[in-house]
Amino acid sequence: MPRVSDEHLAARRRQILDAARRCFLRDGFHNTSMQDVIAEAGLSVGAVYRYFPSKNDLITSIAQSVIGGAEEVFAELSRHEPPLPLTEVLERALTYVDSQTGPDGVLPLAIQVWAEAQRDPALAAFVRGTYTAFRNHFITLTRRARAAGELPADADPEAVGAALFGLVPGYLMQRILTGSPDRTTYLAGVRALLQTHPAPR
Repeated sequence: MPRVSDEHLAARRRQILDAARRCFLRDGFHNTSMQDVIAEAGLSVGAVYRYFPSKNDLITSIAQSVIGGAEEVFAELSRHEPPLPLTEVLERALTYVDSQTGPDGVLPLAIQVWAEAQRDPALAAFVRGTYTAFRNHFITLTRRARAAGELPADADPEAVGAALFGLVPGYLMQRILTGSPDRTTYLAGVRALLQTHPAPR
């Protein structure tokens, strides 16, 4: 029997994941069965189960695809030379979010992944580890910003990095749930907040 090429295997796996993504976006994780995915992919039962023995395996793989692209973007931002101003870092991160929230994007599934992580310990561990890594990229960014003089010398990089990272899923959640604000409005709000000063006591 001729050996199936790696390219063919990868293409078949992608075909199944694309079908699962369409089903999950249309009907949600819980209302989608493996039979739904099999029908959507147009493949045999055996072909699908060869790659994904269960729906949980599909969900985990979808979760990896949802956040894999973000990992590349955030890692690149944290390594950029010279270090980028923090508002530009946020703008580039939100530009990625916008690129992945349309009909062909993967981020509309993020909220489903967050919800599923509350009941699936394995997925919860994956999400926790991944989002901790995301936050660490932003902590690195704030350390570099402090060294460059953009932040006060006594600024806590972990606190600032956590707050800065929190603005990204906050924007994503609002865009998906309400359709607004747009990126320009959101960034204007962030810049206004950064320019405020504590009231004198």
